[in-house]
Amino acid sequence: MGIIISAALIDSINPCVFGVLIFLIAFMMKAFKSPGKMLLGGMLYTAVVYTTYLLLGFGILKFALSTGISSTFYWFAALIAIIAGLFEIKDYFWYGRGFSLQMIPGGAARIKAYTNWIAKMEGHHPALLFFTTATLGVFVVLVELPCTGAPYLAILGLLSKGEYSAAVPLLLLYNLVFILPLLLIIGLAYFGTSSEKLEEWRKEHRGLMRLGIGLALLALGFYMIYSLNPVF
Repeated sequence: MGIIISAALIDSINPCVFGVLIFLIAFMMKAFKSPGKMLLGGMLYTAVVYTTYLLLGFGILKFALSTGISSTFYWFAALIAIIAGLFEIKDYFWYGRGFSLQMIPGGAARIKAYTNWIAKMEGHHPALLFFTTATLGVFVVLVELPCTGAPYLAILGLLSKGEYSAAVPLLLLYNLVFILPLLLIIGLAYFGTSSEKLEEWRKEHRGLMRLGIGLALLALGFYMIYSLNPVF
C-alpha cells in the first residue's frame, strides 16, 4: 500500500503534468470567463484524467495477465523505471539538455491548437465547451505518457505478479492519489492564484521535482528486481 501511494505521489508531481494543467487553467479562465466555471471545467478535466489513466492501467494489466507475459512485463517495467530514473536525475543537473522524458513530439503544439479551437466556441452552448474540454483531457493523458508513465508502468508491473481482482482497488487508490495535486492547483487558481505565479513556481522547482522522481524511480526499479531474489 505504501509503495502504491508513494509512486502515485511521485507520478503526480511531474513538471509535465503541472505545466499542461497550468496552461489549461489559464485557457479555461479565458474561455469560461468566471472562476466558478473554471472550477467546474477543471474538475471535469481532472475526472477525465482519472478515468483515462485508470482505464489504461486496467487494459495494460489485463493484457499482461491474460497473455501470460506477466513475468516479462515485470522485468520490462523494472528496467524502464531504472532507465527513466536516470534520465530524470540527469535533468536535475542538465535540465533539457540531451534526451529528456517529455510528451510525444508535437503534443504541446497540438494542445495549444486544440485550445485555440475550443476558445472559438465560447459563444456556443456551454455544454459543448465542457464536452470539448473533457475530450482534450483524454488527448493530454495520451501525449503525456512518455513523460509521466514510468511510475505507473512500474506499479502495473508489481501488480501483475498477483491477481487482477486484488489489483483493482489498488489502481483506484493510485489514480486517486495521482489527481490530488491537480485538484490542489485548480483550488489555488480558483481562490485567486494566477497561472503566471503557478508557472513561475513550477519552473523554479522543476529540477527538484525531476530529482525526486528520478531517485524514487531508481529505488522502485531496484526494489522490483531485488524482490525477485534472482540468482546470478
